Amino acid sequence: MHLDPDQLSVRDLYQWMIHTILPRPIAWISTLDRSGRTNLAPFSFFMGVCAKPPTLMFCPVNDRFGKPKDTLLNVETTGEFVVNLVPTRLCESMNLTAASLPHGESEFDRFNIAPQPSSVVAPPRVLGSPVSFECRLDRIVRISEGPAGGNVVFGRIVALHVDDAVLGENGFPDVTRLDLVARAGGDLYLHRGETLRMQRPD
Repeated sequence: MHLDPDQLSVRDLYQWMIHTILPRPIAWISTLDRSGRTNLAPFSFFMGVCAKPPTLMFCPVNDRFGKPKDTLLNVETTGEFVVNLVPTRLCESMNLTAASLPHGESEFDRFNIAPQPSSVVAPPRVLGSPVSFECRLDRIVRISEGPAGGNVVFGRIVALHVDDAVLGENGFPDVTRLDLVARAGGDLYLHRGETLRMQRPD
């Protein structure tokens, strides 16, 4: 099969990408708005960039109306965010935070997710996350405008938190102890080679 991206709708092309770029790690991003209200949302276009300086990136797309999502607005406003990794025990809570809430309403409060103070940046971490990266904004690259338009957020890692319980014999995190879930296409997630299905909230 040969596909020409120029001949596909944005929706169809997105489906081809999320069904083939696998598995995708999940960045559960916590931020604060200018009034200090918390926000928490998952993003699966996420990856490390380099270790000198320690940098990661995630890609929030614009909403269906072409407006930037709360996470992007908050990062632009405050210049800080936290990337929390998602273990199996928190995957259902993570999925709930994909829902569209009114601007300013906290997913931490709405879905009873416990926060934990960060050590360097203002946004809180997720208490149950085995790994959290506190980040300061490096730069934002605009890929396109309008509905589904892309943005790439680069963050400088200024603090890294790792639960001692997930460390292996070599002193680094053990993949089985991390017990992370990854994103697949549609309602599917991947965990240790098996698929999980969770319907995405509206």
